[in-house]
Formats: sequence, C-alpha cells, structure tokens
Amino acid sequence: MTLVINSIFQSSPHCVGVMNFLRTQIPRGSRFFRSQARAMHIQSIPMWTGKGNNYAYLVTDEPTKQSVIIDPANPPEVAPVLKSQIEAGKINLTAIVNTHHHWDHAGGNGDILKQFKGLQVIGGKDCASVNKTPADGETFKIGDRISVKALYTPCHTQDSICFYMQDGDQRVVFTGDTLFIGGCGRFFEGNAKEMHKALNETLAALPDDTKVYPGHEYTKANVKFCIAVSQTEPIKKLQAFAEQNTETQGKFTIGDEKLHNVFMRVNDPEIHKVTGKTDPVEVMAALREMKNSM
Repeated sequence: MTLVINSIFQSSPHCVGVMNFLRTQIPRGSRFFRSQARAMHIQSIPMWTGKGNNYAYLVTDEPTKQSVIIDPANPPEVAPVLKSQIEAGKINLTAIVNTHHHWDHAGGNGDILKQFKGLQVIGGKDCASVNKTPADGETFKIGDRISVKALYTPCHTQDSICFYMQDGDQRVVFTGDTLFIGGCGRFFEGNAKEMHKALNETLAALPDDTKVYPGHEYTKANVKFCIAVSQTEPIKKLQAFAEQNTETQGKFTIGDEKLHNVFMRVNDPEIHKVTGKTDPVEVMAALREMKNSM
C-alpha cells in the first residue's frame, strides 16, 4: 500500500504539495516514507567458489554512486562486474578496501589498479599497494551517506581491520578473516588473547543488529564444529539455514553471532564444561585447538 501511494504522489505534479505537507506531519521514521529511503547498496562477488569460497564486496552510496570494492582478490571474477557497473553509469569506483594483507584478499590489488586508474588503496600497512592506512577507530565516508569506521582486530594477521559501515539505520561490518558466520579465523600472526579482544570486545560492542559480511563462505564447516560443542537452538537454526543456502553473508547479525558462534560464548558455562577452562582467553585457545583438529 505504501509503495502504491508513494508512486501516485510522485507521478502526479499536482500532488507534490500534498506530499510535501505530509512530510511535515508524519515522522521521518514512519513506514509511509521508509520505502523511499535510499540505503547503501552491497553486491557480493563470490570468488574461487568450491575452493577458497572467498567474497569480494562492492559497496555503493546510491545518491552519489561513489563505490569501494572490498578484497577484490581474483580480478578475472571481479573486474567484469566492476566494468559492467561503470559502463552502465551505476558506480563511480573510488577505492580498494582490504581487510588484511593475505594474497586471497589483497593479492588482486595490482591488477585492479592497472585496469581502473586512480583508485585509493585503503587497508592495513602490509597490504599490497596500500596508500591509506586508517588509524584504529578512524572514520571516513563513502559518498554523502555511508560512514565507515576502521576497527583494528589483529590476530589472524597483525594488520587485520574490520570495517563497520552505517547508512541511517542500516549497519554492516566487513570482517575479513577475523569473524566468520559461526566461526573465526586461525591465529596465524596472533594469539587467543587478541582474538578474544577482537571478537568479544571490539566486534561484540557493535549494535546487535549489525549485519556480518565475512571474507569467506565457511558456514557449513563452522556450524559442524559448533553443533559438536553445543546443541542450542540458535546453532540448530544456523545449521538448518546453512544446509538450505549456499551463501550466508549478510544474513546474520552480531547479535546472532553472540548466540550461535561458540567463539563468542567464551563466558558461557556450557562452553567452560566442554573446554575444561573458565578463563575466557584459555577458552578461546581451547576452542581454536579443537576446531583445528576437526
């Protein structure tokens, strides 16, 4: 009904005055106008499906068309998407954003820069061709509406950065290989203390309705581990979803992760019993060892 009314008003110049009057009388958060709000647009670009199962993400501020491409590691799969959007006049690509320096996230930077001139490379200090490393907590904008905050989450790599983005009441976080749906990254360059801080202090502090966009589609393997550790309803629901859907990015929130991700339940007595530990850092270390040995 809302869409029908809005379309009638917008298509008739005689109703513009009425529409403007209603805007002064109806709260901005009302469902009447909500469908008109333009939110950030996120396009997932799967890469190496069936092997690495990576994701690149194209994030666009629709009013200005300014866009960034997150972790475009495999240019043969990413570049055609970017070219198509640019040629159609849908985006103005301004930057590459990297969550960390590993080749399957930042290894495509060179080729992308050759094909798309003048891009800034935003990421950790060890990322290929990086020319902007934001400070922890630093904010910047994509276009007019999207606010981006860099969150340092060292462990998987020491230059790991999660990017929290907000456009009005739409909140998302791109977590690279730090947080997966139902899991977390290996501690390649860090330790359990760092991952505990990354997950259960830094990311857990984000609003619960923040949608999670990880660097890989690992949910089926992750939930297999979670269900072996704990058989709660949230984990069973995640398992059912993963069995029925090949992609889970953007489908779950930080609030969901606190319920079904055992790495974010390090203070749960049930997890203490399984690991034989009570200190949250020791619980984190024990869970990671258990997952590694599966």
